[in-house]
Amino acid sequence: MDLLLLIIIFTAVGGVLSVMAAAVFLLLPDHLRNAVLPHGISFAIGALLAVAFWGLIPEAFEQVKPEQFQALSGTILAGILGFFVLEKLLIWRHCHSGSCEAHGDEDNHDHEHSHSHGTAKSAGALIILGDGIHNFVDGVLIAAAFLTDVQLGIVTSLAVAAHEIPQEVGDFAILLHSGYSKKKALFYNMLASLTTVLGGVLAYFGLEDLHDSLPYFLTLAASSFIYIAVADLIPSLHKKTDMKTSLQQISLIAMGVLLICTLHGIAHNMEI
Repeated sequence: MDLLLLIIIFTAVGGVLSVMAAAVFLLLPDHLRNAVLPHGISFAIGALLAVAFWGLIPEAFEQVKPEQFQALSGTILAGILGFFVLEKLLIWRHCHSGSCEAHGDEDNHDHEHSHSHGTAKSAGALIILGDGIHNFVDGVLIAAAFLTDVQLGIVTSLAVAAHEIPQEVGDFAILLHSGYSKKKALFYNMLASLTTVLGGVLAYFGLEDLHDSLPYFLTLAASSFIYIAVADLIPSLHKKTDMKTSLQQISLIAMGVLLICTLHGIAHNMEI
């Protein structure tokens, strides 16, 4: 079979299959899904931070020379600050006004609701953007594996799908938490997953040109995941401070980290 066709098929498997597997979350009854959703946010925090610090950032630094370490670190910093600015713009757009805070005292409650809803919406937009970048890089990695060896490419695409499933479950939880409907959450997650195919095709035709930029794509994706977890999701966990809820949150964050690290270790042992 033609190598390009194989890359298209297996990048689609690596991206779309993981979204479809995670979409089972949407099939839960509303009352059960609403009960599970807060726990999904905690799990997503652990998964996002683990993907960033255990997978993307170390991989990026492994691919560059020591003299490029400062540039990569600067990309992470610039990415976090850039996503802050982007989120500000998204919140301002949601408020439909450049003076969203200049309401009278009688409007404080409505303003707080509008601001929190705008922040939630922006978190959803950022997770889609970050996931799209991450999936694009996955597509490049899958194509690089196929160009090295077809068997290695097949195993790599299956490993990508496996480690993406828990992250996609977390993405669905974040999008639903941000106010997206089930249909929109599925549509946007599926759209972001298609960047895996785009990355694979572009890598096939110009891997040498993309290779030098790959570490910067990795760190940019990492910065988006760090920002979302720390700036948007973690603050929402502080709304409940009782001991039982706090222990559940900590446990689920740890589970998200552990699962991603375990899957990453399995992939590493398979020399992917």
